[in-house]
Amino acid sequence: MVYFCTYFDKNYLPRGLALYRSLQQHCPAFKLWVLCMDQESYRVLGELNLPEVHPISLEAFELNDDPLRAAKNNRSTIEYYFTCTPSLPLYVFAHSPEVDLITYLDADLFFFASPEPLFVEMGAGAVAITAHRFPRGLEDRKRYGIYNVGWLSFRRDENGLACLDWWRARCLEWCYDREEDGRFADQKYLDDWPTRFESVVVLQHKGANLAPWNLSNYKLRRPNNQTVTVDHQPLIFFHFHALKKASRWIYDPSWLEYHVDPSRILRTGIYAPYLRAVFSVSRQIARFTTARAISNSSRAWRADESEAVSPLRRAVRRLRSLSSLASDTIAGRLIFLPGG
Repeated sequence: MVYFCTYFDKNYLPRGLALYRSLQQHCPAFKLWVLCMDQESYRVLGELNLPEVHPISLEAFELNDDPLRAAKNNRSTIEYYFTCTPSLPLYVFAHSPEVDLITYLDADLFFFASPEPLFVEMGAGAVAITAHRFPRGLEDRKRYGIYNVGWLSFRRDENGLACLDWWRARCLEWCYDREEDGRFADQKYLDDWPTRFESVVVLQHKGANLAPWNLSNYKLRRPNNQTVTVDHQPLIFFHFHALKKASRWIYDPSWLEYHVDPSRILRTGIYAPYLRAVFSVSRQIARFTTARAISNSSRAWRADESEAVSPLRRAVRRLRSLSSLASDTIAGRLIFLPGG
């Protein structure tokens, strides 16, 4: 039995459920604890009653945790979400004595193969983390953290708990969505874990936490149209960071920002299966949720309703934006997925 935890609100609900489906396919024996950051996501998960999913209401999570509730009052919504990250594995440990090793997952991950090799690599380690592995040209992004919070494993032992307790204390003190004094959100705190704590394993598998920010490091292959490989290692999970909806059937994966070559394998072997999974889930839950598969707030062609713009100017803006979207799609910088 493998134990995971994650958190999301109603806006990330379809992505979180796509993550769950991918675990069902590639990790047969698992349990997933989900911290629901709003009432709607908690209600929907309760109605779905998914096997091996254990929803946690925000009310229950905050109960008797005065320091966490105090932190909530002086930071934004997303900053509070970041603040909760180290408290979630500790909550699972406190309420589920059978859990000896818990792995936190960001909700926008998706598995393409079994995570077993990662637990084998971790061995008897107390903590397992993954580096961003920024390529040449993106080294400056280390200011946001050498390591990524997407996958974090903690063992219920002295070293694992010491790391979690220290991280929680730091996030309660300061956890903001900005760079300040060598800190950034909940992530920059990980920089010195391999030297600050004992038994910290930095996972080396190239198929773990593949993401837009490190894609240009590797050669992707898809032998016989099967599992995608990353420098000949199987792709285990991908981190769909900064994926946005640009128009009805067009999606912006932020490849341009991260200097990514939009190969056919990347489009059809990684992004297309994920988008189809997200929208399949969205259709499944549409009858009792208002959550959106991928936020549409970034639609460039939609003028701000509060802006005094003439109908003609609005139409011109839309045409220009659609023309730009079409050009970027043809060039491979955006993804066109009919039916989305």
